[in-house]
Amino acid sequence: MRVPSRSPRSQPGPVVPHAAPARRRAPSRPPHLAPAVEPDLDAYRDAVADLLVEVGAFAGTGSARARQVLIDQRLREPAIAAVLDATAQGLVGARETLLLEMARYRPNARSSASDLTALVRIYLLSRIDVMWWRDAATFRTDADVHHSPELVDLEWLRRRRLLRFRYTEQPRTIVGRGVRALRRRVLPDATPRTAGLLFRRARREVVALLNDVSREFAAAAPAGTPPLWVTSLVRSAEHQYRLRRLGYAAMVPSGHCLGWAVDVEMAWYRRFGARDVLAELLLKRQRAGELNVIDEGQAWHVCLAPAATLRLRRAYEAEMGS
Repeated sequence: MRVPSRSPRSQPGPVVPHAAPARRRAPSRPPHLAPAVEPDLDAYRDAVADLLVEVGAFAGTGSARARQVLIDQRLREPAIAAVLDATAQGLVGARETLLLEMARYRPNARSSASDLTALVRIYLLSRIDVMWWRDAATFRTDADVHHSPELVDLEWLRRRRLLRFRYTEQPRTIVGRGVRALRRRVLPDATPRTAGLLFRRARREVVALLNDVSREFAAAAPAGTPPLWVTSLVRSAEHQYRLRRLGYAAMVPSGHCLGWAVDVEMAWYRRFGARDVLAELLLKRQRAGELNVIDEGQAWHVCLAPAATLRLRRAYEAEMGS
């Protein structure tokens, strides 16, 4: 069976003005060469965990200067510096971005960063994504996402029963939003509380990963547990900035804007006794070097590692025929 690479009659959203047609963002410094030795990600995650304990001790509003000194010192530690310096921004750029994110942070109900410590954790762990994919092109605009041949249409696959996971799209009309609100009042726990996908498109390798995890989850979870639920896939940089303006902890640069990151629902599965089962499946793949996983509360952020893409591309082609 052949799979089309673009949605039929896709309607692009508003386009960010840009003089050049290319999607690749001009690098802030010369193109990065891969490090001779890949950074130790276990050591990096451990060092970040230690840093978070100290950040929590300086959480008061009057501790801004102390936090800045702490960040300056800790980001230069070899385990952390090795990862940050391997990103396109480099150590200095990552440091400046983090300090700016911290200065601008305001808690709100929409953000997955419930406090300043959570913001630092999400930012630093997400740098693994951008280190892995430092040379990948960003989907700059909504139109880039709609028309990219690198992405496939999930709805086309779903209608042919080729997807093992579930998702919902964002309502596009007032009527659609009203119907969803009514459904949530009548059946509040029938589905996760998520805004839904703006783009129902994904990389082939990501589809294969989600199908694979879904099969494992179905086999391991208690009877009656619903399939894996995906809450976010590819995003344009244009949309990422919209989310930031709305108060979401939408980091830039982001693995979502490169097409290699997804968010999967976690909290909803507690009512089925399956949340910890799914968590262990994802963490096991992280330990194997296949994923980067970030606990963001209701949903977990998951980014595919470059080392796993060839296997998953072959799995997609074998399952889908394209």
